[in-house]
Amino acid sequence: MSIRTPLNYLAGAGILLTIVAGGAYYASQAPTASAATAATETPLTVYWSDGDSGRLSDGTKFRLHGIDSPETGSMKQRGGAKCESERALGFEAKEAALELTRGKQVTISEMRGTDRYERTVVRLELDGKDLAALLVAGGTHRTWDYDGREKKPDWCAGAAS
Repeated sequence: MSIRTPLNYLAGAGILLTIVAGGAYYASQAPTASAATAATETPLTVYWSDGDSGRLSDGTKFRLHGIDSPETGSMKQRGGAKCESERALGFEAKEAALELTRGKQVTISEMRGTDRYERTVVRLELDGKDLAALLVAGGTHRTWDYDGREKKPDWCAGAAS
C-alpha cells in the first residue's frame, strides 16, 4: 500500500495540465474542413475518377468544391448511382470534365480541408476560370453546397429507370 502525499497529487496535476495544454495547442494548429486556404500556382494535370473528383499530377486526391455530378458507380455499390439513368449521366459528366481539361493544366485556387473519403476539397482554375463553374455552365454538373449540409442533387428524378 502506498502513501499519497501532496507532492504526488501536485505531480499528477502537473502532468495532466501538460497533456491538456499540448492537446489544445495541437487542436488549434490542425487544419479544419471549413478552413479555406490559398493554394499553389503550380500547374497540374487532372486524372478524373468521375465528374467531380480524381487525382492531380502531384498525387493529391481531390473533390471539387461546390458542385456535384451524377455517380458512375454501380447501383449495387455503396455511393454508386441510384438508377441507370444517373449512371449514364455520370459518364457524360466525366467525359465533359475530361474534354475540358484534356491537354491542359489547372491550378489549385483554394483548398478547403478533406471530405469523408479523405480527399482534399479544392477549387481548381483552368485558364483563370473556376473549373466547377465551367462544368455547371456546360449542363452536366449542378451546384451543391456540401459544406452547408445541403441535400445531394437527385439525378434520378423523372428518370424512367
